[in-house]
Amino acid sequence: MRLLNRYVISQLSICTLYALLALVSLYSFFDIMGEISHVGDGRYTANKMLYYVLLLIPTHAYELMPLAVLVGALVCLNQMASDSEFTVIRTSGISLASIIGMMLQFGLLFAIIAALLGEYVVPKTGPYAEQYQLHARQNSISAGDSGIWLKQGHDIVNVAEMLPDGSLKNISIYRHDEQFHLTETLHASSAKVDSHAQQGKKSKWHLHQVDQSVLQEHQITVNHLGNLDWHMSINHQLLNILLVAPEQMSILALSTYIKHLKNNHQQTTRYELAWWRKIAYPLACIVMALVALAFTPQQNRGGNMGLKLFYGICLGLLFHFSGRLFGFTSQLYGVPTLIAAFLPTLLFLCLAVYLIRRQEKR
Repeated sequence: MRLLNRYVISQLSICTLYALLALVSLYSFFDIMGEISHVGDGRYTANKMLYYVLLLIPTHAYELMPLAVLVGALVCLNQMASDSEFTVIRTSGISLASIIGMMLQFGLLFAIIAALLGEYVVPKTGPYAEQYQLHARQNSISAGDSGIWLKQGHDIVNVAEMLPDGSLKNISIYRHDEQFHLTETLHASSAKVDSHAQQGKKSKWHLHQVDQSVLQEHQITVNHLGNLDWHMSINHQLLNILLVAPEQMSILALSTYIKHLKNNHQQTTRYELAWWRKIAYPLACIVMALVALAFTPQQNRGGNMGLKLFYGICLGLLFHFSGRLFGFTSQLYGVPTLIAAFLPTLLFLCLAVYLIRRQEKR
């Protein structure tokens, strides 16, 4: 029994890894097609574009893991049924409960892999990829742990944080002369950017609680300016690099950021949804393993097998996109984030249980 268990799980895992490789390769191809038109912008060469696409692979692997589990398991189980291995397993006294146990172990293996990717790999590679691309395409912009740095004429600007509503926090402006000697600094606690500026024209930044320091030869003069309007030629959309996608944050980072947003009276629905999905998403790998079993014929029936494989893959795609759909409904119609995160997985679990029971009764 133990030998059979290892054999089945190893075959399922190999097929799933092949399926994941194929899906990630397909998404990477689409990434290349989308990025190739930007090659030549600033210092964005073909090699840097390929490196950026490679950095996105862990994110794609995490997002596609449940779908890969379903496709890989479907291919493997249907191949076993085609070779009559599945029939031999059942007729040798292996119960349906034992087979379900194998599928649960297989699903749990990839659930752990998905959880590790989502918690430790994607939160590092995802934001770094976006910062790397931005720095390569925009010579006057760089991003890091201290926020985003912008250069315009004699001004160097640091923006520490951008909130979901588009407001900026902790803005520092350093002004230098022709000899690059620091002559003036401005610090604002917050700012609002006029995003309605026409393309190619400077946007207006409304700075609040501004402190000015003027550096002279023998003294520094400090002034409290209150509010100040300041013009910046950098496209407002480029500041979005400061907004890390919630899907690229760990559970701990999401918990801290949700608390921070609440303290600043910001909407937290999108981030709360991502928090719950971080828990639900690995569980989807286990559910997809059961769905694959539900679409596996108990014996070789010729043409019926390919049709079931096709239906199963379509179902996997439906699950993959339904998660996003429920996320949008949560934000638009106020559906509780817990329900929106877990409902697709629970629905597919119920479907898998129903189909397995129905198949067993036959």
